[in-house]
Amino acid sequence: MHDCAPPLQEITPPAQALPAHACDAHFHIFGPAHRFPYAEERPYTPPDAPFEQMRELHRRLGFERGVIVHPGCHGYDLAPTLDALDRGAGQYRAVALLEPDTTDARIAELDRRGVRAVRYNFVAHLANAGWNELAAMAPRIAPYGWHICVHAEAALLPGLLERLRTLPVPFVIDHMGRAPASEGVGGEAFQALLGLRDHPDAWVKISGLDRVSGAGRRPYADGEPLVSALMEAMPQRLLWGTDWPHPNVRGDMPDDGELLNTFLRLCPDADTQRRILVDNPQRLYRFGA
Repeated sequence: MHDCAPPLQEITPPAQALPAHACDAHFHIFGPAHRFPYAEERPYTPPDAPFEQMRELHRRLGFERGVIVHPGCHGYDLAPTLDALDRGAGQYRAVALLEPDTTDARIAELDRRGVRAVRYNFVAHLANAGWNELAAMAPRIAPYGWHICVHAEAALLPGLLERLRTLPVPFVIDHMGRAPASEGVGGEAFQALLGLRDHPDAWVKISGLDRVSGAGRRPYADGEPLVSALMEAMPQRLLWGTDWPHPNVRGDMPDDGELLNTFLRLCPDADTQRRILVDNPQRLYRFGA
């Protein structure tokens, strides 16, 4: 039985064509369960959102590249993510969940197949590890040019960022640190996030507009000032992603075309669009030619 709603089938068309090699830097693939069963100890049970459905979404929106964020519902079984990387033939990269005892040989294999980061959740319903595991993994992935991806609750963000600054690898903060839009750009969590502007190895995903919004329904306009502030502060280290198929959404299911159009409206400059959608993902995830 599913405890997540499926993504919208009908979405708003993009307002304009995206630049060549545009990258959706945050989405998930679920199942299909008959081929890739969900983990027994999973934090949620989604409806299937397979590779083919994701490819169709990207075709409709105009994305040529993407970054698969391996989801907690599949646990440490990377089979669906690796299958998507193989089928994508260089079009995709991935962020993995790794067990602490993952061997160096396995990390090397994952690097060859397109994995570029390890994700750690500091969110109550998704928590998969603690700081000690993260800190132990960082030097092991450093030789491969990988980074640490962090999904954290806003209340934990200021303290986490101080620790993340000490790592020997870059780090990426998912969904604008889930800083509450209700607190505005002056909120403690968001101010801590803005403080990363001068850290050369800190990156932020301006994804999850629905997750920071307090509205509970589209178009999540209260979160737009956070996006604008980040684009002004650190456009050279921002990434944008759909977060499709939007697991654990409370309220309206996001419209991926509407989310993209909001980004394009808030970022009308073509050079900055290209930086966030093309150049930044290329630097961090190292796609091929």
